[in-house]
Amino acid sequence: MRIDSRTPIPLRASPRLTPVLAAVWIGLGWITSPAGSASAQEPPRTRLVLLGTGTPNADPERSGPATAVVVDGRAYLFDAGSGVVRRAAQAARDRQIPALLPPNLELVFRTHLHSDHTVGLPDLLLGPWVLGRREPLSVLGPRGTGRMMDGILAAWSADIGIRLDGLEPRGQNADAYRAVTREIGPGLAYEDDLVRVTALAVSHGSIEHAFGYRIEGPDRTIVISGDATPSSAIVDACDGCDILLHEVFSAERLATRPAEWRAYHTAFHTSTVQLADIANRARPGLLVSGRDLDVY
Repeated sequence: MRIDSRTPIPLRASPRLTPVLAAVWIGLGWITSPAGSASAQEPPRTRLVLLGTGTPNADPERSGPATAVVVDGRAYLFDAGSGVVRRAAQAARDRQIPALLPPNLELVFRTHLHSDHTVGLPDLLLGPWVLGRREPLSVLGPRGTGRMMDGILAAWSADIGIRLDGLEPRGQNADAYRAVTREIGPGLAYEDDLVRVTALAVSHGSIEHAFGYRIEGPDRTIVISGDATPSSAIVDACDGCDILLHEVFSAERLATRPAEWRAYHTAFHTSTVQLADIANRARPGLLVSGRDLDVY
């Protein structure tokens, strides 16, 4: 059988930041109502769920980077770090978000191809299929996404064959192990009856293709930076958006690190001081630091 994929952070840099709410979510966070929005008794249709905020550090309290935007009964995932499926299942159970039950995980957007953002992809592709997902996983991301998904399917081809040809009942979802990939560039990446998703070109050091995303839902607009240095694309895409989810590292902590790591983080990521400036320019209703690097 041939298997492929073709079928609160310390923002002290500026006192002007005070109108913006800032938060750090460690592990599983459910972002509900920014300042001025509907009350907690009327949950918004468009919700942001942080499934993992980890870094390459082996922090037992954090899963790898993964975010869900949930609109009504549909989930849109962004990145797939380690533990993504189990954290989604936890959110479904603890927060009563059935869209995040494993069989409902059908769509993921990739910000870039770094391993810490992608090692959960085999689980996202195959785990929900084993648990009953009816459709192939749709994967949208930068150049190289198709090759990566082909490699995953090739690596697990023996397992897939056993599940298809053994005793497991696969009659109703026999093709749902597949990945339907689409490699995208900056601009409109995806649109359906609930959301419009725009890919934003960002700089992430020597990574050739890296994206942030702007997600326009029926009642909220959310901007996700992905891993990035400060970017006018993120500022312009937010421009008063409801939620800005942005990565950050501690400028204070960076000063204690060796010179080579200071050079790396400066070239690949955003400091707390820089994030304060971004927030003042972008003016989000809620600023969330979902990936507090604290410098690995």
